[in-house]
Amino acid sequence: MTATVENVMTTDVAAVNENASFHTVAELLISRGVSGVPVLDGELRVLGVVSEADLLAKEEFKERYHGDDYRPPLRARIRQAAGTGGSGYRKSLGETAGALMTRPAHVTTPDAPVVSAARLMDRHGVKRLPVVDADGRLAGIVTRRDLIKVFLRRDEDIEREVREALHGRAEVAVREAVVTLTGTYPERSQAVTAVRLAENIDGVVAVRDDLSWKHDDIADLPIWGGA
Repeated sequence: MTATVENVMTTDVAAVNENASFHTVAELLISRGVSGVPVLDGELRVLGVVSEADLLAKEEFKERYHGDDYRPPLRARIRQAAGTGGSGYRKSLGETAGALMTRPAHVTTPDAPVVSAARLMDRHGVKRLPVVDADGRLAGIVTRRDLIKVFLRRDEDIEREVREALHGRAEVAVREAVVTLTGTYPERSQAVTAVRLAENIDGVVAVRDDLSWKHDDIADLPIWGGA
């Protein structure tokens, strides 16, 4: 069985409305011990995510200009407000979660495979993904730590699931989530399939292939090609 986001996500989500103040967001991050929270509209749809980094944009911008009282020249302010100066300046002016957040939010769904969520986090360099229902409303949140839970399955559970997937046609041993397959299949293609099935079991870190076969049906396949 492939684990889905629903199996590992948290449903007790710390979130804020888009109109929440800077201090409300900061206090929530501190009280809940999280580094970022989803930002919602009035219908509980996810608009973006506001994180510690977004809040720090205020202080970072002040430091860039050497003092709280400093204001850049009017021309620079206009250019930066228009977007050419980067999001840091715009966020430094924000006073609400909606103004401070990073948008659009990268989200996933409860039925998405855990591996898909992991790839999405890696692709966008984020630590968390809001989980939304079919209407875009917040259903939960999944973090990198939640995804790691998939690899904390007991060896006994992994071994049982691998045996079931292979229908008992190979000997299976599991140690520290590393699966070792031994035995002989009639066809090489069957052995290859067995390894792939074992690799797709949730919690499997690696598969050691010690399988053999009686007939190499893969080598018998015709090679198609042409000029």
